[in-house]
Amino acid sequence: MDLFSHIKEEEKPFNKKTKIGQTDIQYIKSASILTEAKGFMNAYDYTLNPYTGCSFGCNYCYAAFFARSSNDKDNWGKWLKVKENALALLQKKRKKPLINKTIYLSSVTDPYQPIEKELELTRSILKELLDFHKVRLVIQTRSPLVTRDIDLLKKFEVVQVNMTVTTDSEEVRKAFEPLCPSNKVRLKAIKEIQANNIQACITMTPLLPIKDPQTFAQELKNTGIQKFIVQPFHPDKGKFIASTKQDALSQVKKMNWNDEKYNNAVKVFKEKLPWLGEGKDGFAPI
Repeated sequence: MDLFSHIKEEEKPFNKKTKIGQTDIQYIKSASILTEAKGFMNAYDYTLNPYTGCSFGCNYCYAAFFARSSNDKDNWGKWLKVKENALALLQKKRKKPLINKTIYLSSVTDPYQPIEKELELTRSILKELLDFHKVRLVIQTRSPLVTRDIDLLKKFEVVQVNMTVTTDSEEVRKAFEPLCPSNKVRLKAIKEIQANNIQACITMTPLLPIKDPQTFAQELKNTGIQKFIVQPFHPDKGKFIASTKQDALSQVKKMNWNDEKYNNAVKVFKEKLPWLGEGKDGFAPI
């Protein structure tokens, strides 16, 4: 059974795409799909990553530094591996269903990669979890594609969608996250999730340089979201992948972003937003 096993024979693609934009795509067989959660995510039972690598290629992404080779790290954003047997691996769990297990989807990739629009790998995993298990699921993404699966998400007894929104500035976004959807479309997407009575959260993790904490906080509040998470980004300590490092550092310098400005922004968020979690505690399972 492979990635396309859930698609009718006449609808199966003749060729698997091997490139989208600047990202080279490979199809691999994974040894497992559920990973015992450790480290930052150790409050969860499992992490689930349908992909390895990421087309979004944020230049500060911690996952880049777990890449297996220096070449993979240096070319973060330019490669993606599809675990084409992910669904088949999950189907093997049917005999012993996952009951009340907490799952974080995903920890080192985005489950809504651009290729997901046609592969529907993450969607097939959601269907499997719905039909044969009873999990407590947190989905982490920065893609508006997550709204495609509202029909499934509404059926989960316990689910939360986290949308990453790291700044109020498109200039900053383009410097740090040049291949990502805009802030505007991300906020619109998570607002739609919330409007469909699906638990939603905005994660400012990390919080990149922002222009106006007061205005940004009001914009966030206007989404109707009740839950927010924030954690700092230290430009002097943080690691960058090489490709857009200088653009990012220029924005940090231009906006004079530092710990004091971060702390002031957090103070505003605490005053304005319904609930604000910080760091690891904010990511506790639901």
